[in-house]
Amino acid sequence: MTSIIPARTAPARVRPAAGSSGTGPARTVAAPLAPRARLLPSLAAVYRAQLSRARVARIPLLFVATFQSVGIMVLMRGVVDGGSEARAVVAGSSVLVVAFVALNLLAQYFGQLRAGGGLDHYATLPVPPAAVVLGAAAAYASFTVPGTVFTAITGSVLFQLPMTHLWVLVAVVPLSGAALAGLGAALGLLAPRPELATLLGQLGMSAALLLGVLPADRLPEPVGWARDLLPSTYGVEALARSFDARPDWGIIAFFLAICAAVGVLSLAVATWAYRRAAVR
Repeated sequence: MTSIIPARTAPARVRPAAGSSGTGPARTVAAPLAPRARLLPSLAAVYRAQLSRARVARIPLLFVATFQSVGIMVLMRGVVDGGSEARAVVAGSSVLVVAFVALNLLAQYFGQLRAGGGLDHYATLPVPPAAVVLGAAAAYASFTVPGTVFTAITGSVLFQLPMTHLWVLVAVVPLSGAALAGLGAALGLLAPRPELATLLGQLGMSAALLLGVLPADRLPEPVGWARDLLPSTYGVEALARSFDARPDWGIIAFFLAICAAVGVLSLAVATWAYRRAAVR
């Protein structure tokens, strides 16, 4: 595997020129360092390292996240019969898997990384801060794909919803994952203690549960405003509208565009929080 650390050239020893006395010591001239690693190769290297490091530990947690979402749908089946409410429950439960891994676990990871001095290791590498944040966020979001797909299919069968347009998950999962992972990384990096980072991650996942799974028309108006501020809301709305017999692709694309914009913003905040935490 190609290393992301640029090679450092050894100092060059310059001998006296021919014809000189040659009695003086050789001068040492520092050769210029190689340029910093580029963003995309660094991102790929961090992503592979995070994915291989967390694969064994995260699979049981992914099972818990999927089981939790399926259990919520089973409970809501006794309350919701069908229609727009059923679509909201299935979409919210599917995106909840993303929230559990990308928001909750990533907040805990970066909180522990900051408290344990792990950021010092990354700070010594010539890797752009954005590559560290994006690589870790992408690795954690990758774990959500099987659970999200399984939850969406199970919910569609449970509530008798059409599965024709479930391919929308191809856009919903990465965009919602980016938005929630950026938020989780920012919470973990800005929290002064790892315990507080864990608490903030749990609160964020609880918000995604309450505001994403419950139908929007049953929420009080102030709670509805809080729902609009949650990054995963727009992924939930896009997935919920894909269950319609004739989906409005314009509004679905609009919600996905908002989700993408929120994802870019949250990842930018997480990158700033990483720079701030790495230099302290």
